[in-house]
Amino acid sequence: MAKTNFAYEKRQRELEKKKKAEEKARRKAEAKANPGLAESEQEQALDSDDDADQAGMTGD
Repeated sequence: MAKTNFAYEKRQRELEKKKKAEEKARRKAEAKANPGLAESEQEQALDSDDDADQAGMTGD
């Protein structure tokens, strides 16, 4: 049986955490620069996600 490469898996988890942290920092910076704009974008994103969910349910 093959040995698990724990170092590789750990590195991948670290990269994913770093990517998430950078994305969060970018969103925070955008929200700080454009307070009203960031909120409306989030609402639009949520609305589009809901629309996609509903579209998937009607295919039954």
